[in-house]
Amino acid sequence: MTSEHPLKVLVVEDETILALQLKLSLQRFGFSISGIKAKGEEAILHAKEHSPDLILMDIHLQGNLQGTQAGALIWERYRIPIIFLTSYCDDKTLKEAMACEPYGYLIKPFREGELKATLQAAWNKHCRLLQHSKESTKAPTALGFGYAFDSLGAQLLWEGKAIKLTGNEIRFFEILSERPGHTVSFEVLLDLIWGESHADPTRLRNLVYRLRQKLHPALIENVFEAGYRLHV
Repeated sequence: MTSEHPLKVLVVEDETILALQLKLSLQRFGFSISGIKAKGEEAILHAKEHSPDLILMDIHLQGNLQGTQAGALIWERYRIPIIFLTSYCDDKTLKEAMACEPYGYLIKPFREGELKATLQAAWNKHCRLLQHSKESTKAPTALGFGYAFDSLGAQLLWEGKAIKLTGNEIRFFEILSERPGHTVSFEVLLDLIWGESHADPTRLRNLVYRLRQKLHPALIENVFEAGYRLHV
């Protein structure tokens, strides 16, 4: 994204005040507003006619189509990255949303930093996948203990099998696997994952703690008072 060619974002939200708040936040981030729609049917037509770069889509909308239904149709027809917004985080809602292959998922209320980080991660992932479709397959980055990070597919592998991780956990590995074995500071990680370099460091410690519960505990190395690095 550049100031000359800002990314166009379509906001699909039937709560007028929230839609306007999202518009203002996006403009502060440097994005262009492709449009604001309240119904899934309107979003599909807008996607066809205006080809936005990204879509912020509320799951529960006015009209006959819910956000998950509209999102599935838009992705199938136009391959536009979608980030879902919802006030609900029950298993049924999550399952419906994940079936649409979204590039992100935000639970209301969320912070501006979370919104910005999710948008950036979604666009970065989309660009990687587009590049992947044009080029030959790039080998995953080898890490220690049988792990590897596939930057094009945005997934962590163990002995060739993908490991289920959250969006922020994937982002953590994206950052550290760019230079395996090199330390990335706490401040940089907080900024790139949550969009806030002065965010509560407990969030980062909790993320690393959860990862160590899922993975080999020595894969992520803590460099005293400096940051984290990946074992290679």
